[in-house]
Amino acid sequence: VQLQASGGGLVQAGNSLRLSCAASGLTFRRYSLAWFRQAPGKEREFVAAIKWGGSSIAYADAVKGRFAISRDNAKNTVNLQMNSLKPEDTAVYLCAAGERVITSSMKSDEAYDYWGQGTLVTVSS
Repeated sequence: VQLQASGGGLVQAGNSLRLSCAASGLTFRRYSLAWFRQAPGKEREFVAAIKWGGSSIAYADAVKGRFAISRDNAKNTVNLQMNSLKPEDTAVYLCAAGERVITSSMKSDEAYDYWGQGTLVTVSS
């Protein structure tokens, strides 16, 4: 299984970025997908997740209303549209996939089986 994240970069505060994660080696439609992030010197934290059927979506409070997660089962990709970016959004963003993620555990990194290498997002003030 491989998860390849892309789309990171350097942006000014208030601007937008769109991250993508391409998955291979798994039956994509059966997996729940998530984005986590890790800032320098900080622990990894949950950002957003979408269940395998797309019916359940969860966001961290810090990004709710600014970020949107979506999935394209035909292209085996999960996307994260990030708007109104803030300097505190600066981090390495990682995508993750889990086959048996229940709704109550969507925000837990322990629920996910596979992880990508991450893409760096830097937001300047």
